[in-house]
Amino acid sequence: MTSADPTASPSTARARPPATSSDRDALPGPVRREQIHRLIDERGFVRVSEVREAFGVSGVTARSDLDALEADGTVQRVHGGAVVVQRRDYAERPPFESSFEQALAASVGPKQQIGALAAGLVSNGQSVILDVGTTTLAVARALVARSDLTDVVIITNGLSIALELEPAIPRFTVIVTGGSLRPRQHSLVEPLAATVLSQVHADLAFIGCNGVHAEAGVTNINLPEAGIKKLMLAAATRSIVVADASKLGQVHLGQVGSLRSFHTLITDAAAATPALAPLREAGLGVLQPESPTTPETDTGATKS
Repeated sequence: MTSADPTASPSTARARPPATSSDRDALPGPVRREQIHRLIDERGFVRVSEVREAFGVSGVTARSDLDALEADGTVQRVHGGAVVVQRRDYAERPPFESSFEQALAASVGPKQQIGALAAGLVSNGQSVILDVGTTTLAVARALVARSDLTDVVIITNGLSIALELEPAIPRFTVIVTGGSLRPRQHSLVEPLAATVLSQVHADLAFIGCNGVHAEAGVTNINLPEAGIKKLMLAAATRSIVVADASKLGQVHLGQVGSLRSFHTLITDAAAATPALAPLREAGLGVLQPESPTTPETDTGATKS
């Protein structure tokens, strides 16, 4: 019979979960957590299952590692995994691209407002290009909620958006562009993404962005996605940029198009007149809720 470790207290022995064979073979905890942190910093988001598989540990250990990194202030825990922490000195550093999961947790109400207004512009029988992003994900959700819509064809380069639209099949026909997968946004870009976009012409295109500026136009942080947005812009009769108030007046690396390339900006109720005035003066139509209400209670919108 094996005796217990005399240096371990009974409470400690009970609190510590038994190590699995995979945990015993894994890297030392500090080394493993440093590598997990690098992975999250590179990708923006990592799932518990990915940590488990990549480092050969149990789910309990993977979650404990993420909890430890959160306690150190290096990552933020979200459902199913962890994301990089937003830098507090953001204004003093070049902007970085948020992961899809980070953006999804931010500005939920404004994105719902934008989604409801955008979905209201779509009619039966139309074809729609839906860009990748969390604002356009809100558009997808609002389209699915419109049970009156039928015979709508939606083309997207966003895997999350395609899955969101799936319950509306067969009312909707959903076409995914194909291409190379960017994990940070779950988006499809070149090579091959242009193959589908060069062969279609849609009635409407809802295009997301990181910045809308009167002189610089519509811009995006990521160059590969900016290139796909340009192709979407060229493939639609009417192009609409969807952007919450925080994007107005911002300028980023990749230009999508001038304001003249877009028919309308759909934004949320928080967008103030000083931020919108230069855009209107440049000839861009603006659609926003009349008041900062939720989509369920908001039935009015202003257009100028």
